[in-house]
Amino acid sequence: MGGQDNASPVSRPLCSRYPGPKMNLMIRGLLLFLIGVFLALVLNLLQVQRNVTLFPPDVLSSLFSSAWWVPLCCGTAAAAIGLLYPCIDRQLGEPHRFKREWSSVMRCVAVFVGINHASAKVDFANNIQLSLTLAALSIGLWWTFDRSRSGLGLGIGISFFATLVSQLLVYNGVYE
Repeated sequence: MGGQDNASPVSRPLCSRYPGPKMNLMIRGLLLFLIGVFLALVLNLLQVQRNVTLFPPDVLSSLFSSAWWVPLCCGTAAAAIGLLYPCIDRQLGEPHRFKREWSSVMRCVAVFVGINHASAKVDFANNIQLSLTLAALSIGLWWTFDRSRSGLGLGIGISFFATLVSQLLVYNGVYE
């Protein structure tokens, strides 16, 4: 009819029915970003309820009043880490020994949220005790769900970077 292609989806080539690699990468990045934003909002809510994360009064009246930048930073970090991790695995030629299935991912996220919530709920004697407990739990999380060199290296690197950023925010009065 008038030169239009009326081919049904079944008769089109298989490659035209699924998004290409660039579109797949964009969809994965967007999904990781949204998951990072959602987790940031949930974890921040849990910490604010326990008065772990406090915003000083002058920050509340400024541009950062709703801390809109926290979920955006966490979403961006989730997308960057989630897209970077498979690239590092490919570069190192390190295959995964564990199945990559959604139930495993969800268990890992649940354990991560539990660790975060526990660190806000449990009163530790000092910061060293808190840090050692979080380090042990994080290593246990890595051992249970990943056990790859790239995962351990990426986790350690991101931990140091995130701690540095957090301390800079505290030092500059954005967080207490």
